[in-house]
Amino acid sequence: MIIGIDASRALRARRTGTERYSLEIIRHLLALPEAQEHNFRLYLPDRGNADYTDFADLRRGNPCSLSSVYTTDSQIGPEVELRYLPGRRVWSHTALAWEVIRHRPDVLFVPSHVIPFAPPRLLPPSVVTLHDIGYRHFPGAHTASQRLYLELSTRWSSFAAQKVIAPSQATAEDLAHFYGTAEAKIRVIYEAATALTFREAATELRSTGSDSGRFPEGNLKYALYVGTLQPRKNLARLLDAYALLVRREAIDWDLVIAGGLGWLGEPFPRQAERLGLADRVHFPGYVADGALPGLFEKARFFAFPSLYEGFGLPVLEAQQMGVAVMTSNNSSLPEVAGDAALLVDPNDTEAIADAMLRLSRDESLRQELIAKGYENVKRFSWEKAARETLAVLLAAAGRR
Repeated sequence: MIIGIDASRALRARRTGTERYSLEIIRHLLALPEAQEHNFRLYLPDRGNADYTDFADLRRGNPCSLSSVYTTDSQIGPEVELRYLPGRRVWSHTALAWEVIRHRPDVLFVPSHVIPFAPPRLLPPSVVTLHDIGYRHFPGAHTASQRLYLELSTRWSSFAAQKVIAPSQATAEDLAHFYGTAEAKIRVIYEAATALTFREAATELRSTGSDSGRFPEGNLKYALYVGTLQPRKNLARLLDAYALLVRREAIDWDLVIAGGLGWLGEPFPRQAERLGLADRVHFPGYVADGALPGLFEKARFFAFPSLYEGFGLPVLEAQQMGVAVMTSNNSSLPEVAGDAALLVDPNDTEAIADAMLRLSRDESLRQELIAKGYENVKRFSWEKAARETLAVLLAAAGRR
């Protein structure tokens, strides 16, 4: 069977959740023993005179490496073919659509939301991963054009796909509620924590770029947030909660908010300055995968009071790295965190502050959550996700 995969998000230099999912699920799909009987065709945007040095980052030993699969031959591995397709704007609906119509795979897998817009009878049987419906819950966190595109593309993808993969039960319920997607069409397949193995010191983060121009050196004690800087992540309340603690308590730890700027992310450093926290809240900017372990390793605890998550991968990454977690009691977060996190109402600034204070002072609680976190991450596996995804692809193609 020929399995076509939209790999356009897998090799982006800056990976957030969707990009990391795309890379990991493709890598583990290709590594499955039972997948070796199939042929894989990966579609990527054309980069001019592209050759396989485009995959140098993967072959160099990146923890997300595909080196076990890829070679420098014209066929990357005996059963994996790369197809570079021209175009950049609306690439999925132009170049990818035209390619899968002309050279039809037995099934098309889109790990990142958008099935090509074309008459369904012309498309191959398709499977799409719809990561979240956050724009429905928090429309103000997106521009009007983003909301329109997300609404149209999600509605179309949930309709056109033979099967829809949701990363959590919460997302599956949203799909049924907002779009009437049939329960039989949806398969919940959990993601997993990325294997963060490179041990780099947190002070080396200055080399990745910094919104504040510096990262504090020495044995700094800090609470940590990792994720895109955008309103949906509830960073305004996180900063307000930290300001409450600075005013009321003699806390000896700072707050590190790491991540690239998203839409409406610019006000958060200015908010920290207005609150008089410029020297205590640090914005190192986007942190590359290789530097994340060092950042997690030195954190006192992980603060992730997001307003909505389709899965909440940073929670698992923190637990995997032995960091106690405080997160929200909404959307998919309790489902993912299990009993290994301190759950709070993300709309309650006082509750966020209280939870942060507890984790900074109650060593017994912190160690309990760390131990439970190590156990919790065992529930999630990329190999298991890949095996379940392959089963969905075979079912969509009519080959069980």
